[in-house]
Amino acid sequence: MISIKNDAQIEKMRAAGRLLYSVLAELRQYVKPGVTTMYLNKIAHRMITDAGATPSFLGYEGFPASLCTSVNEVVVHGIPNDVPLAEGCILGLDCGLVLDGWQADSAYTIGVGNVSPEAKRLIDVTEECFWKGVSQMKIGHRLSDIGSSVQAWAESNGYQVIRALCGHGIGREMHEDPEVPNFGKPGHGPRLAPGMTLAIEPMISAGGYDVINDGWHIATKDGGWVSHYEHTVLITYGEPEILTLPIALAHAAEAGR
Repeated sequence: MISIKNDAQIEKMRAAGRLLYSVLAELRQYVKPGVTTMYLNKIAHRMITDAGATPSFLGYEGFPASLCTSVNEVVVHGIPNDVPLAEGCILGLDCGLVLDGWQADSAYTIGVGNVSPEAKRLIDVTEECFWKGVSQMKIGHRLSDIGSSVQAWAESNGYQVIRALCGHGIGREMHEDPEVPNFGKPGHGPRLAPGMTLAIEPMISAGGYDVINDGWHIATKDGGWVSHYEHTVLITYGEPEILTLPIALAHAAEAGR
């Protein structure tokens, strides 16, 4: 069942989203060659707990960290380790937290040091895919309109959408109904309504979309690099609200698309 949040609940999700944004924004300055993903995890964990929140990922179905750190061909669920990051690789940082009983979930991919034009373009187009999906998050549109827009933009740029994974509803639980695929035909699924909160997260591959799973790390089968971009989004009576991005930044980012 898809839950509809009331004003008080939405305000709590805004607070959780603001905190998560501050965590992920802080991590950007530490991403550089030679830094380990375990070090980044420690920063995220400390910031979350010092603010009185709880890391959503730590212990979730046995996941051993507060931050997912996915390098190059790893799509999601990369476990932090003590291997130094290499110049030119790309790193997906995915984090979630619970504040006052309400969840926030967000992710981005960032280049480590100087990256190739091809890697930068993959990162940029993935973020563009997110905004294409968000543009469909209006009252009366269908759920599949989101993924259809993501897929169309990715494929028009020569990329593939990872199909084994999807976005999701979010609220008191990290994963709620509905699932939000990043592909498909428009005009299907539930109609979107104000008060719905969805985690929209394009995962875009420079190669194929088939994946392999070693238990946690989910990576592309052909080794193609992947970019991941995610925010928690509220459907309103007007434009959708990005709960994990300050309003001014959200408006500026969307205006630039």
